[in-house]
Amino acid sequence: MTHDAPLSPRPLRHLSEAHRRVLTAAQIRAHGVGAAELTERCRPDGPWRQLLPNVVLLHSGPPTGEERLHGALLYAARAQAPAVPAQPTARSPHRPLYAEAMITGLAALALYGFSATPSLPSLDQVDVLVPRLRRLRSTGYVRILRSPALPTPRAVTGLPVAPVPRALADAVAGLTDPRAVRRLLTEAVRGGHCEPAAVVRELTRARLLTRPHVVDAVDSLLAEGRSIAEDRLYRMVGEYGLPAPVWNVDLRLPGGPHLGGLDAYWPDQAVAVELDTRAHRQGRGQEQEEDPEWSEYARKREHLERLGITVVYITPRKLRDAMEQQAAVVRTALMASGDRDPAAYVVVLPR
Repeated sequence: MTHDAPLSPRPLRHLSEAHRRVLTAAQIRAHGVGAAELTERCRPDGPWRQLLPNVVLLHSGPPTGEERLHGALLYAARAQAPAVPAQPTARSPHRPLYAEAMITGLAALALYGFSATPSLPSLDQVDVLVPRLRRLRSTGYVRILRSPALPTPRAVTGLPVAPVPRALADAVAGLTDPRAVRRLLTEAVRGGHCEPAAVVRELTRARLLTRPHVVDAVDSLLAEGRSIAEDRLYRMVGEYGLPAPVWNVDLRLPGGPHLGGLDAYWPDQAVAVELDTRAHRQGRGQEQEEDPEWSEYARKREHLERLGITVVYITPRKLRDAMEQQAAVVRTALMASGDRDPAAYVVVLPR
């Protein structure tokens, strides 16, 4: 027997992609290599090495970062789902299917291109998210994290990866350095990976907002997110030719009560825009209760509209993903002002 003999029926010596250089023992047996030969090839001076239980690296050198990720997914994926589909074609080369497993935590953020994370090869640990009821243990460099309901993964370089907010929460759960937490959360928003509200929802779900250093980082995150949303709102008005509003104002009735602050206001048309930057921080037991922040939004909107002022609420996500559509909504409100009764007189003050 020679160690460089090709496997049958389909040789593997030509394989170059990382997912083809890491296989399960079952996949290798399907290529015609018996248990004894596999053991022989994985001996200390052999051409292969065992990367994880039942996962084999088809060379003797250290694994690359990508090989480690594929190995972690092969270890954690549900066994009855084939990890490598049937015969690939020239037009459609096969990619592994990893059932009920996805990369999360720092490794996921590194795949998304975060600069605040260590590089993939330097990570001591790769977090893999699986369903809560899976009977699977952490081993080697793989840490198993469980979830009652898996999020829908994103495909990044052919790998199933947890969405950024979930990956952030899993990464933050293992960090105690306040600066590291703040850098990750800030980069998530500043880099356009996700909106602050989505991050806060995941941190709340993971019960991480009881940690002071996480709360401090979230406060910075929300301030960062509002600043970015305000910049987008300014850009929307300029790029889509809307008339210039007065920015960041408070409205009051003459000699009367304060009506509320607004991000943009067109006095001649009595149209206002307010950014909806709410981020829920309540505990799990409060999730079904009425959101007090939204109640305040609704109360203010109802009061202003009774005075004849149209209020348009825009979320940061809509500004990011559908700016043209939001500009059309505001333009429609401005054009419709001529068909409404005149609004009550209000005092406009700088906020």
